[in-house]
Amino acid sequence: MTGHGTTIGTTAAVILSLAWGAAAQSGDPGAVAAQWLKKHTENRLQLSFESRGRYENREGVAFGKEPDRFTGLYRTRLGMTVKAASWLKVSAMAQDARAPWYGANAPSSMRDGADLQEAYFELFPDRKKGFGMSAGRQMLNYGETRLIGSPQWGNMARSWDHARLYWRHERARLEFLALSPVKARLDGFNAPVFGDRIWGAYNSFPKLTGNVAADVYVLRHDQNRPGGFAGGSKADGTDRLRINTFGARVAGPLAAGARYSLEGIGQTGKAGAARHRAAAWFSGVNRRWTAAARPLDLSAEYKFASGSRNPQDASRSGTFDQLYPANHDKFGHADLFGWRNIHTVRSQAAYGVTKSFNLIAMYTNSWLASRRDALYNGSGKAIFRSASGAAGRHIGQEADLFFTYKRGRLQFGAGYGRFFQGEFVRKVSPGRASEYLYVFHSYSVQ
Repeated sequence: MTGHGTTIGTTAAVILSLAWGAAAQSGDPGAVAAQWLKKHTENRLQLSFESRGRYENREGVAFGKEPDRFTGLYRTRLGMTVKAASWLKVSAMAQDARAPWYGANAPSSMRDGADLQEAYFELFPDRKKGFGMSAGRQMLNYGETRLIGSPQWGNMARSWDHARLYWRHERARLEFLALSPVKARLDGFNAPVFGDRIWGAYNSFPKLTGNVAADVYVLRHDQNRPGGFAGGSKADGTDRLRINTFGARVAGPLAAGARYSLEGIGQTGKAGAARHRAAAWFSGVNRRWTAAARPLDLSAEYKFASGSRNPQDASRSGTFDQLYPANHDKFGHADLFGWRNIHTVRSQAAYGVTKSFNLIAMYTNSWLASRRDALYNGSGKAIFRSASGAAGRHIGQEADLFFTYKRGRLQFGAGYGRFFQGEFVRKVSPGRASEYLYVFHSYSVQ
């Protein structure tokens, strides 16, 4: 990583000097303009703006299965929110995402010319109690985004065409939802694929008892051929995915200032002709300490998602459907894997060197849940498999170190991660070491 590492290091030095220069300025024209507009329209009209760039070098992509990648990722957003009445909010956002160094074949997951990222309305947005609803195109997150989320780390953040109806109370929010992910199109405006949809109920209880919060949800994932499902047969009507997800999440305080979070999920339904039965689990604990008069946040967590015991058995499916999560940092900072057929333990230490400067170290270790099922990437696609199971279970370990510096609305950061191969990856892949180096900068006004 010497050549590209030097380039990124030089870029980091330039951006850091600009960051310090910007920090030294007494004013922020963008923020001043946004505040002026809010004030003179009595908060009825708000503008938002984001400009972000990241320069990253990935070596050993898919452990040598794919070429190394050194590229710049740029994203610009401009949004406007109008409170047309006390009961009506209308919001829209344009987004332009580019990857100019990647070349002409950059995928739609990295680039999309100016397009509509959000356009939705919400009824009774400011009410604390009673009914409300929203519909349109919006970036949405539920719970801790392990199943439904709009990941912001990627150059293209997922948005949804949706309709939601909810009832609010100080101790509960009961919601019915219907969502379809919007697919980026390089040859035209982005559009939803209604053949791929999630619908059901997601209920939140922020004060279930004392300081304990809980979520309870029942979701249905339907996907047909146009929606992306490739299994089954059209002739016998099995050319679709029909998965029911039942889950609950609980989070609250422990002794000595620690906090916990637990989430359990079960799935039933059909994956083509196969009967689907799968499960997933998350448990985590975190606590803030003080070191040299500065905050030190320590956390540890365990995640599990089931795999199919015998993927050759066409009558049974046991691989967990992760739906559409925001997976960044959940399986390592380099985002190599997803929540399917996996056991993962992860620890993290975040130290506030100053109020604006944070240093984070992360360690992740992963194993296959089923030896014979595949290893899946962050988007849920299979990348390697040992059909006999002879390659073992241990996927490998990842160590990451990164930092962020924030001054006003300007943020700068850089990081490095390396994956150390376990037995499974060594036996089924080309065996190249995987490394991730990046530097980023962003400016945003809300």
